Parts: sequence; C-alpha cells; structure tokens
Amino acid sequence: MNTDDLVDELEQLAPAGYYVALRLGFAFPQKEMNSLPEPWVDHYSSHGYLLRDPAVRWAYTNHGAIRWKELDTGDRTIFERASEFGLKFGTVAAVNDAPKSFVYGARTDREHTDTEVERMYEIITLLHDWSAPPENLTAAELEALRMIKDGMRLKQIAHELGVTEGAVKQRLKNAKTKLRAQTSAQAAAKAATYGIL
Repeated sequence: MNTDDLVDELEQLAPAGYYVALRLGFAFPQKEMNSLPEPWVDHYSSHGYLLRDPAVRWAYTNHGAIRWKELDTGDRTIFERASEFGLKFGTVAAVNDAPKSFVYGARTDREHTDTEVERMYEIITLLHDWSAPPENLTAAELEALRMIKDGMRLKQIAHELGVTEGAVKQRLKNAKTKLRAQTSAQAAAKAATYGIL
C-alpha cells in the first residue's frame, strides 16, 4: 500500500470531502491535501473558522479519532454551516506527536461506522509516519542532492566530487529510496522541505 492507495481509501471514507494536514509546524503543515468543496473552503476562510472549528481544536490537543457529533469544544455552529455545503456527518483523526498531523472527512448520507472511524485514524497515522524525514541519509547522499537542487548534472557532480557518474547515480538512487521519491529532483525538493538540505 502506498500514499495514493491511502488517499483513494480516504476519498471513499469521506465522499463529501476531506482535509489532511501533515506534520504541522508552528503555523503551517508540511503538506496539505484538500478535497473539500471549494465554496465551503471559501466560506470557511472568509469567516475565520479555523480558530473556532471544533474539529481542528480537538485535533490540536488529542490523539485518536472522534465523530464531529461527539465533539464538545469550539463553535458547533460551524458544523451547521458545513451541513449547508453537504458536509453533514464527519470524523476527525489526529496523531498528536511533535509535529502533529490530522485529517477530517465528511459524508452527506450517514455517520461513519466505528470501523471507518478507526480506519481514518490508521490512515492519518500511516501518512504521518510516511511523511517523516528519513534519518539515515548519508552525508554523501545529501551532498549529491544539494548539487541536484542547485541544478548540476551528473557529469558535473561527479567531476566536482571526484567520483564516477555511477557512484553519483548510486547515491541518488539510495536517497530517492529513503525519501520515497520518483526522481532525483523530487528527492532534492523533499529533502529541502524537511530542512535537511
């Protein structure tokens, strides 16, 4: 199972839309995924709901998963407004590590079952774990990624480092595997996002 499979499953669990915040820093997540209806996102943003949203408040201070109807903090009128945009039933799941990650997803037709609530928690836990920066990148791999980020080609990198192109390719291959990236450029971008380049 990979990230795409988990997102596909999340779409099935939350057919009315979902929002994922991975590895929240001081103010912003490292990565967001949002399939919520655009009119709702516009309404939510323009009315400054973020700080009053019961689901978000719960996610910042809890670990696990809970249905929206069970939340007792924040401004519950937000859920009434959400219902007008088709987000009638929902669940929030959070991993309260440092940094935190959370997902909330909605349905129009019914509450999430206990199994679905549990699965949303499992999905956010996997996404959270998979989005962690690798701790096993070597100095040589990081150096090659830094050079890729700077726009250098394999031949240039090999010459600069005094190694063969094959050695550079192997370093980049190892880095791509550790960073779960398809290309060297994607690996360099991910490493930069993690702040390790």
